[in-house]
Amino acid sequence: MNDLAYIDADEIHPLFRGAPSSTEFRKLRKRLVREVRAAIDTYGMIREGDRWLVCLSGGKDSYTLLAVLHELQWRGLLPVELLACNLDQGQPGFPATVLPQFLTERGVAHRIEYQDTYSIVTDKIAPGGTMCSLCSRLRRGNLYRIAREEGCAAVVLGHHRDDILETFFMNLFHGGRLAAMPPKLLNEDGDLTVLRPLAFVAEADCDRFARTMGYPIIPCDLCGSQDGLQRVQVKRLLDEWEARTPGRRQVMFRALMNVRPSHLADPSLFDFAALMGAAGTRQALAEPPIPDLRPG
Repeated sequence: MNDLAYIDADEIHPLFRGAPSSTEFRKLRKRLVREVRAAIDTYGMIREGDRWLVCLSGGKDSYTLLAVLHELQWRGLLPVELLACNLDQGQPGFPATVLPQFLTERGVAHRIEYQDTYSIVTDKIAPGGTMCSLCSRLRRGNLYRIAREEGCAAVVLGHHRDDILETFFMNLFHGGRLAAMPPKLLNEDGDLTVLRPLAFVAEADCDRFARTMGYPIIPCDLCGSQDGLQRVQVKRLLDEWEARTPGRRQVMFRALMNVRPSHLADPSLFDFAALMGAAGTRQALAEPPIPDLRPG
């Protein structure tokens, strides 16, 4: 990659129209483009000529994703076709005209799909229950369908570094496994790739960028307040750690890229038995087996 000098050119994509000329914002913009390019290169996301379905919720993260991808495409650095897509799930109060107007004014190819999954969720989930899991599955199924209908090879999501970390700790604390959101994933049917180009981008940078650009942000609380969610609790915990030790999130994310199976405890990933020498083997044969202490 070059030193990103191309960003200083006078011509920019319409999604960047009205961008502040301040040094601070220019640095932010360069950082976003650099980090997205790094994620795309690191995880081999590009297959030239593919069509990407870029999922747009109307939140700060998806606006940032849309703008940076179109900037890279505009500069000839992303040789794929981009199609923005918003799935209107029928939540009460959803401003249905905001995104079509925004995308049309900026010349962004898009598809707006209406599917009332909200009624399904409220019918299946008891009052006070957590809606997000079922809502997410229904949304994902519809997005996969739309991608196939539009001839897209990839579904591109706006999850950033902080989302990935939160998912890791959710799985650690509540799921009993070490797993997060991968930057690149093949769906179960094997016909679509799920991409997260914002994997290296901090949530705070998405927020600062989208608000500075004045994008019409649609809040994600249309289903009602869900303050009791486990993810909200994990986010607060990470916020507290970051406040006490700035840079803690970045260190933790680097750990996800530096996994050492030999220093964990999963025998399916590392052959611990093969580490024993002759004396260790004789001792193991003489000692009774360790009982299985796993629940159930």
